[in-house]
Amino acid sequence: MRLGFNFLLWTTHVTEEHLPILDAIKATGYDGVEIPVFEGNESHFTWLRRHIENAGLQCTAAGAMPSGSNPISPDPVLRAKALDHLKWASDCCAALGAELFIGPIYQPLGEFTGQGPTEDEKSRCVEIHKQAAQYAGKAGVKLSVEPLNRFECYFLNTADAAAELVRRVDEPAYGYLYDTFHFNIEENSLPDAVMRTIGQINHVHISENNRGTPGTGHIDFASVFRALRTSGYDGWMTVEAFGSALPDLSAATKIWRPLFASPEDVYRGAYRLMRDGWDAASEGDFQPT
Repeated sequence: MRLGFNFLLWTTHVTEEHLPILDAIKATGYDGVEIPVFEGNESHFTWLRRHIENAGLQCTAAGAMPSGSNPISPDPVLRAKALDHLKWASDCCAALGAELFIGPIYQPLGEFTGQGPTEDEKSRCVEIHKQAAQYAGKAGVKLSVEPLNRFECYFLNTADAAAELVRRVDEPAYGYLYDTFHFNIEENSLPDAVMRTIGQINHVHISENNRGTPGTGHIDFASVFRALRTSGYDGWMTVEAFGSALPDLSAATKIWRPLFASPEDVYRGAYRLMRDGWDAASEGDFQPT
């Protein structure tokens, strides 16, 4: 198991001004960072890769589906643009040295139809994501599709729906991201969701119920760590927290008030929570409630 921290706490595009954060993350004890891939080109991410490796870190990458591209749209032009975007992201991840590209890569955020996903939409998503996963796999990258809560999207909200999508895509370079913030809203039991779908999980986000410092809210992280460890999970646990420093991201994540005193409090507190929590988690049998 490796511990990571998502750079969206500071920026949507990592540049030279953010490089000192890498050393701070490493000094805290983290194994890696999660880099936003929303813009840029392969040469930029090749440059950034050198700095990440020089800091002694590994990385994953995060992104989303931009407006004007949509894997589930009935419009073949929008589906083709979605596939192009996922191929671009995979190329950037390969240049970055990121082993995973994660995010809600199945629809543009904030778009709703007034109903749940249709079977046609599911089939279109499977078709595009299968091609994208095959392309990513050849580049040495895996895709991790992230279910979000019902207030942010309509296509993918639950662990069972995500697991079913992964089974239908049926590619080794494709899994789903288990996120404690979203599943705190959508699932009846956080550990039960792990136990039911562990075979399809290939990434984990540790995020508090208020998006602030993990361990300061009401999420029972101990039960999550115990379920993951008992299930044999050996991938990344990456912290995702948001503040108000980035107006566009704050608007998207609905952050209207301060959630922590400083970024240092977030990454130091989250590291202690995960490190101590994982070490304390029993390796014995865990029975879901």
